[in-house]
Amino acid sequence: MEFYDFYIYATAASLVFGPLFFKDLPADAQMLAAWATFAIAFFARPVGAAFFGHFGDRIGRKSTLVASLLLMGGSTVAIAFLPTYAMAGWIAPALLCLLRFGQGFGLGGEWGGAALLAVENAPPGWRARYGMFPQLGAPVGFIAANGFFLILGALLTDEQFLAWGWRIPFLASIVLVGVGLWVRLKLTETPAFAEALKEAPPPRVPLGELLRFHWRETIGGTFAVVACFAIFYLTTAYALGYGTATLRIDRETFLGLQLGAILFMAIGIVWAGYWSDATSPRRVLMAGCGLTVGLSFLLAPMMDSGSLVQIWAFLSLALVLMGLVYGPLGAFLPGLFPARVRYTGASMAFNIGGILGGGLTPVIAAALAREGGLAYVGYYLAAAALISLVALWPLQKQAN
Repeated sequence: MEFYDFYIYATAASLVFGPLFFKDLPADAQMLAAWATFAIAFFARPVGAAFFGHFGDRIGRKSTLVASLLLMGGSTVAIAFLPTYAMAGWIAPALLCLLRFGQGFGLGGEWGGAALLAVENAPPGWRARYGMFPQLGAPVGFIAANGFFLILGALLTDEQFLAWGWRIPFLASIVLVGVGLWVRLKLTETPAFAEALKEAPPPRVPLGELLRFHWRETIGGTFAVVACFAIFYLTTAYALGYGTATLRIDRETFLGLQLGAILFMAIGIVWAGYWSDATSPRRVLMAGCGLTVGLSFLLAPMMDSGSLVQIWAFLSLALVLMGLVYGPLGAFLPGLFPARVRYTGASMAFNIGGILGGGLTPVIAAALAREGGLAYVGYYLAAAALISLVALWPLQKQAN
């Protein structure tokens, strides 16, 4: 549900938010402004991670996940009712930014809690395979989000879609909120959290304890996730904008390419889960980062080829590697921290890494492509992968 919410915003930002909410700007600046609102959530996520991590480590995983769900889902549904710039002037983009912050704040508590529920209930030898299931929410949510936009594009005219059709995916989120709430209210606390409470009272300020005693793991884990965010938002949000605006590929055609490619991300996640349990999550993450460096040099020639087959092939290759640098994180990041600060530690590392790897990636990539061509976007991807590879090297705790 949370990934569906996040991705419908990314898709709408690439397709319609520019002219709808930033109508007074030049055409090229409209998309940059829309992607800038997209970035707001990444800066809100660490704030949400600290907030929800505090309560997740003190009172438990279940109630914290319910609260984060309601905030995330409520913010998404509210976007469906926003006025546009033509209706309300500057108030419209201001409200959009506020609700985008709410999305990010809620999501800051989502991933860490979901990952902990999975891995803290896993039997011995199955942590990575249990931990891969929250990660599978990413391709499933992407397919649901972009599939919804693809269907609307087929059923509606461009004028209808721009006028009101884009609101429907946001409104439909209310169904997922209801299902998610029903599931989460039936959850019980994890054995690891219960055991931690038996050993000692919960920390008064989990973030303070984390930064005092586990800062090395926090920094290492943060930079370890940079690659996965960079790959994903280059191949989804940025690629969609570049493909439709610069390459002049039909919107529905490019969404179809991405939907076909995202299946390879799911394959990569499952592959990474089994491979990680057979070796270690750290080893799989390092392999994925190394392969991503090589892939980055194919970005420009394949994306600018003009061939739909080559574009789809590049997106598919990139997203299967995304599975390798993303799938093991559900087991890897929680494993860096003791149970008493695990919610805060895993959430902070994941979400601060999201700022570094994904928050401004579409904006930076657009600027690099405009100034130096698409090859510089490939260099950016290579740099992100190298950063994660270097960060993973000293984290020997996850070697086994």
